[in-house]
Amino acid sequence: MPGQSILYAPGYGYPGASTRPSHSTIEPVMLDSAKPFADNGLPGKKVDGKFVPLEEGDTADVIYGIRVRSYPFMSDEDVSRQLSTPYNHTGDVLVRGYIAVKVSAGTPAEGGKVWVRVKGQTSDKPLGGFEAAADTTAGNTVELKIARFMGNADADGIAEIAFNI
Repeated sequence: MPGQSILYAPGYGYPGASTRPSHSTIEPVMLDSAKPFADNGLPGKKVDGKFVPLEEGDTADVIYGIRVRSYPFMSDEDVSRQLSTPYNHTGDVLVRGYIAVKVSAGTPAEGGKVWVRVKGQTSDKPLGGFEAAADTTAGNTVELKIARFMGNADADGIAEIAFNI
């Protein structure tokens, strides 16, 4: 296509998409149907053998991994349609590697700090959401020291982070 140029950058993916699968460790986990994740790409913790979303007041130390979206891995959405509560189902969690996440606040930059909201959530800044800057209210976000941004965010606010590398 001589004489033509690409004017827009493509999106970086979907929240919870493993961006470098060959450099990542993804484990199957049991999810708790009583405590569903609001979205893929959110951090979680292990409680009684189940991977559950963060709760208000949690610290960065309890984070076990990041919820991976089902495709192309196990299709837990299909399983959950076949089962009804109180049955739990399986899912995937990234415990080491690279993943696309939705950035709720701040401007990510290569090597930038990653913050997780643990208090003071809103519809735009969900509990467990990733942010590129600490909240102005002390204690609302915690620094996830085992993660860093790999670059900027796309037009949809999706950025890649390195987790536990």
